[in-house]
Formats: sequence, C-alpha cells, structure tokens
Amino acid sequence: METADPTPHARSTDRDTAADGPPRTAPQLSLELLVHGVGGTTAQEMLGDPRVQLITGDDTAACYRRTDDADAEQRPDDYRGEPVREAYCWSNLTSGNGARALWLILVPFMVANLAHWMRPAAPSEHPAQRIYDLLVRILALTLTVLLAAAACEVALDLTAWQCAGTTVCAAGKSWMGFLSPDNSGWWSAPGRRLALASMVPLLVIGFLWGLSRRTWSAYESASPPPRLPGTSRDTPVAERTALSREGFWYGRRLVARLRAAHTTAGVLTVAAVLLAAAAKADGDGGHPVLAVTGRALTALVIVLAAATLIVVWRTARSEDAPDVSSDHLVVRALPFASLAVLALTLVHTGWARPGARSRGPLPGADAFGGIAVFQGVLVLALAVTAWVLQRAARDDARTALRGMGGPAVALLACAVGGVLSGGVAQRFADWLDGGATPGQAHAPIPGPPVLLSWQASVIPALLVVVAAVAVLAAVRVVIVRNRVAKDVPGLYDPREQPDAGRTKRIAATIAGAGLTDSAPVLIAATSAVTLVLGAGAVVGAWLTGRAPGRATEGAPPVVHAAAETAESLGSWLMGAGVILLITMGRRAYRDHSARRTIGILWDVGTFWPRAAHPFAPPCYAERAVPDLTWRMATWTERFDGRLVLSGHSQGSVLAAAAVWQLDLVTRSRVALLTYGSPLERLYGRWFPAFFGPPALTGLHREMDDWRNLWRFTDPIGGPIRLTCEGGRRIDQGPLRDPLSFGRTLQNPLPAQILGHGDYQADPVFGTVRAELIARIGPDLPGQRPADESPKGRPAQGSSGKSSG
Repeated sequence: METADPTPHARSTDRDTAADGPPRTAPQLSLELLVHGVGGTTAQEMLGDPRVQLITGDDTAACYRRTDDADAEQRPDDYRGEPVREAYCWSNLTSGNGARALWLILVPFMVANLAHWMRPAAPSEHPAQRIYDLLVRILALTLTVLLAAAACEVALDLTAWQCAGTTVCAAGKSWMGFLSPDNSGWWSAPGRRLALASMVPLLVIGFLWGLSRRTWSAYESASPPPRLPGTSRDTPVAERTALSREGFWYGRRLVARLRAAHTTAGVLTVAAVLLAAAAKADGDGGHPVLAVTGRALTALVIVLAAATLIVVWRTARSEDAPDVSSDHLVVRALPFASLAVLALTLVHTGWARPGARSRGPLPGADAFGGIAVFQGVLVLALAVTAWVLQRAARDDARTALRGMGGPAVALLACAVGGVLSGGVAQRFADWLDGGATPGQAHAPIPGPPVLLSWQASVIPALLVVVAAVAVLAAVRVVIVRNRVAKDVPGLYDPREQPDAGRTKRIAATIAGAGLTDSAPVLIAATSAVTLVLGAGAVVGAWLTGRAPGRATEGAPPVVHAAAETAESLGSWLMGAGVILLITMGRRAYRDHSARRTIGILWDVGTFWPRAAHPFAPPCYAERAVPDLTWRMATWTERFDGRLVLSGHSQGSVLAAAAVWQLDLVTRSRVALLTYGSPLERLYGRWFPAFFGPPALTGLHREMDDWRNLWRFTDPIGGPIRLTCEGGRRIDQGPLRDPLSFGRTLQNPLPAQILGHGDYQADPVFGTVRAELIARIGPDLPGQRPADESPKGRPAQGSSGKSSG
C-alpha cells in the first residue's frame, strides 16, 4: 500500500518500490492515470489485462496496475517513451453496496442540493451570491419539514387519530385493537395514541440522521491534498474557479451543522403536530392547566425553531481552507434540546383528558398548504436572485435556461417531495379504509389533507405536458435525422457502397444524441407547468375545503367526471411512483446489474458536496478528488515524472476537479486527455459558476496540455470549445462513428456505432495519446520554478510510442 505523511511535500511510499525511490539521474518515468466514467468498470477492463495488482487504496476506491508493471519505478529503462499505465477505480463509492439503493428516497434532497451549484457565473463578490445560497438552504430545510410532516400524516393523523379512533376502520385490524376507544384501554385515549405513533416519524428522522452521520464520516472526512493548491498570478481573476480552493472538497463542519439543524427541524415538526392536537383537546374540554403548559411548550418550540433558522442562515460554505474547527455548543445542543422538548410534549399530550375524542382530521392539516406556499415564494425569490446574478455574469452565452436552471431544479425538488409525501399518504389511506375512498361520502375516515388530493389531481395534466414535449422531441429527431442522413455518406470513403438503412441508423443516432442539448426545454416546460398547476391546487384546496371530486358535485356532469377521474388517476400515479422507487430499491439490493444502473444516477447527481441538504446522498467526489490529487502530487514529487491524466465521461469531470486541486508545480507537469466528456456540454451549461468557459480557460492556462475527443453520436460528451496556444484547438473531432460505413477488406462485418463508449477503438485516440506522451517525454526539462508562469509551455519532446 502507498502511504503518505500528512505534512506538505510528503514522500509517499509504494509497497512495491524501493524505500528511497530511484535516483534522480535515472530515466524519467511517465504515468498514465486512467479514470473511468459513469457506471464504473473493472481494473482488468481498463488496463486490458486479467492480471492486475492493487497499488494504493482500499475496497472502496483504489489504484491498480498490471502485475507486470507493479514495480515499474524500479525498472525505468523498460519504459522509455512509454508511460506506466495505472487505473483509478471509484465505482464502489456510489454503487458498490446494495443498501445504497435506498438512497432513491432521498431524490428531493439531492435535487435541492444541485440547485445550490447552478447559480449563474457572477463575480464571487456579488452580494446576491449569499442571498441565492441562503434561499436554497432554507428551501432545503422546508423539504425536511415536509418529510417529517408526511410521516406525521401517515402515523399520527391517518393511523392513530382517524383510523384508531373510528370503530369501523379499526375493526378487523388486530394490530390496532389496543388503540381502539371501544377497548377502553390505557392506550385508547387520543393523546396517548398520538404519543405512541409519534415514534414512527421520530425513527424516520433518526434513520436519516444516522445515515448522514455515517456517510459524513466516510466521505466528507477525506484528508486534504498533501500540498496547497494554487492559482498563477498571471491567471485573470475571471478565470479562477472555486474548485481550486483548498477547502472546496472538505465539507465536514458544514454538513455537521446542517445535520444538526435539519434534525432539530424534523423533531420540532413532530412536537408541533402533537401540540396542535393537544391544544384543540384542551380548548374543547376546558383544561386550563394543560392549556398553559401547552402554550409554554409551544413557546419553546418557537424559540428552538428560530435558533434552527439562525444556524441555517449562518451556515455558509467556507472554501478557502478546510474548516476543521468544532461547532459551537449551541449548535451541538440543538438536537438534544429538541428531543427534550419532544419528551415533555409527549408527557403533555399523553396526559389523561377524560372525554377526549378524535373526530375529523388531525388539527394542523393545513400546514401542507403553508409549506407549499412558502416553497413557492422561495422559488420565486430564487428566480429573481438568479436573474440579478445572470445580468452580472461574465459569460452567459451557453448557460442553460439563461441562469434559471437553479430555480427550475429547486421547484422540481419541491414537486418530487410533494409527490412522494402525497403518494405515501394516499396509498396508506386507501389501505386503511379498505374498499372505500378516503374523503368521499360514507368513507370510514376523512383521509389525507384536501391539498394532497388537489395536488394529485393535477398530475395527469402535468404528464400530458411532458408527453407533448416528448412528442415534439421525437418529431425533432426525425427532422434532424432526415437532414443529417444526406451528409453521412460524405464522411466515408466513396468506394464504400452507401446503404440507405445504415445511413438512417447513423443519422438517427446523431439526432438522438442531440436531444441532450434540448434538456433545458423539457425542464423549463415541466417547471413552468408545475408552478402554475401547483398554485392552482393550493387555491382550489383553500377556496373549497374539499377534494376536487366533492368540490365539483354541483358542476356539469362532464366537469364533475373529469375532476373525479383526475383525482383518482393522480392518486394512483402518486402511489405508483412511491411503489416504483421501493421496487427499484428492492431489485437493486438483489440484482448487481440493477444496482449498477441505479449507481449511474448517483454518479451524475452526487458529484457536488452537500452544501444545502445534509440528508442528500453523499458526495463521492469528496473522496475521489483527494485520492487523485494525493496520487498525482506524491508520484510526481517522488519520481520527478510527468503524468497524463486520462478521463472518460464523468471521470473527466473528476480529473479536471483534481487538477484544479494541484499545486502549480505539479499542475504544470500534468497533461489532460478527456473523451466523452460532459465538462462543457453539461457541467459548463448547468454549473457555469464552476465549469463555465472562463474556468475551463484558466484550467488549460495552468497545465501542461489538454486534448479532448468527442463524437456527434455521443449523447453525453461534447467539445470543450477552447483554443490552445498558437491557434491549435483542444478538441479533436468530431470523430467518425462508426469507423467504417460499409463492408471493406479490413472490416468485412458492419462496424458498431460506438456512441459514448470505447473511444480507444478509434485510431485518432492512439495518435492524440502519443502526442501527449511525447510532450511529457524524457527530453523535457525538470520542474519549473514556482514563480514561473505556467503559461509557458515546455519544448516539444521526442515522439513516444503509444500503448493503445
């Protein structure tokens, strides 16, 4: 194993090399470090050899070499002109454990966290930056409150208050017999039923707290790079990115503070629901002492809620240096204080109240409407802030949705959270009341809050809009396919016989790959319709106070039938969405291939640190980026070598992030080869403040060299759109795909359309790779002085041999 001293300029020690390393007079080694993309792959596949050996790392993420190359540093003469190939495998960070499939229920939190990073590329000192980040953090907090409220709706309202308090509903449910009022047992009092049922939402909150803490210890606690990252003074301020700051990938204290605040918010939500029910009973039954106690506990809940908001308000990212300080005692004590208040509330709620009965829905059901309205206000405020930032942005030519990507994604996070919470409540209510429909006439229980029924009724309309956009996208594919088909034969040797069917398949692949660039249209349409329909659902619920089916009973038959159909269909779709997530999680737990597919979703969605929501799936880059940085910095320092960092797909994003974390000397000794890269096409458009054109220009300015390969048939990768010194472009492409059009002497069988995969099969890949290796060959001078501008390129070395 390779270990490193935590001090700067540490000397690493490979387990398979000599203790002191080769002498400085030995031939200079080169290293090609391969980083795979989404979905992962094995070291054997990356290195093209079934015999591989772990060099450094663990079962989660590690570097491997071919067994024959394990001691390459002891035999530098064997690698003249050819780099040592090493593979960094990180797929187990996201898809290695079947239990991680349960992260599917955290989708709303993950999407809200993405909104934080989608802000426009305004100057870092712009005051609206802090407002934007604050709004996203508060919006994320409302999602935690919504989750806790949904758990209370299922356990406290539907189960303990409505069903357990109704003889018809409780009949036939043996597990609920001791709660029934007909039993006249100790637990049959409404307050005690609620106190017992409150353990369910408390367990949900505790599970999220434990999951966040466990992943926090494994991901956010990775040690920073061995040497401080830097930016050349010759690099313009506009080209400097936050990803080059020392503390960017070390969010240990921030996640801990947010975890304390969100845990407190969830516990206080449970306490608030219990106090609302007790206040109604005390008001109806005339219990003055209990009423005073309830008001005192309510005041404590308000004070703790205010303290939680202050913590969220003041918890901003500190990226200039790793924040290793301890939290204030007040922050650490917040969850325990909320648990103490909840314990007092349980005693208060469970106190004997003779004659108390549970009738109708649980008091406080209107809170769902309040949460929805508050989230809508936050999204609108976020949109205004994003508009201000976009006007001050440095380069907005290709920014997705003209800077409105963050607000649109934040709205979708709220919508997904509403669908999940409403779907669970609707399905659970249907299961409790048997064959009846909750909320309808003659139903044994009133059912979920009216707002959830209205939200369910607008889902079919939203799906119609999404389907219409999908149809338009399909039409666009056909149009583009027909236009591109005319040019496909001209890309190949005219001696190859044109084939109409094959031409159409190639053109269709190119047209389908282009749909990625149309994603902003789909998200914009979905977000706009969601905002309008969501507002309509809130207004309808507040004006009528009844579900859509009952609210339209006096309307014309067509309107009434449409309302009932939309309500029933939407309720079914809500529940089906929840069941689908659970089914996917169960299948992924048992099926490795399904687990890998779900892991791909997290490869894309959890690249960013948890800056807004601590219960989001953890950021794997906070382990992968330090891994790569440590490996590059210590290897180049110890062996005085040059390095080609070769990244495919999402691996190219990790590679770029790792290069930004290097010190200037090491960074100038690294060449970057990317292929199938979403750096500009996806990350540059959706995260312009971090991967926009100025940031990518600054990255290229400070490193040795960079080449990028891309294809028209690739739905993920694309060009970087930057120019090297002397007018030479970084992009090499578009590469021809497939490699041959028809059957030839060299290719008697039809060549496969590669799309996003197997870039190494193209001869251009080997040529470009050989050029980069030649640039870092043994004829290059030693390390540049720290004060030398990295813009000055080393002289061109002798041509090296490519290893494929």
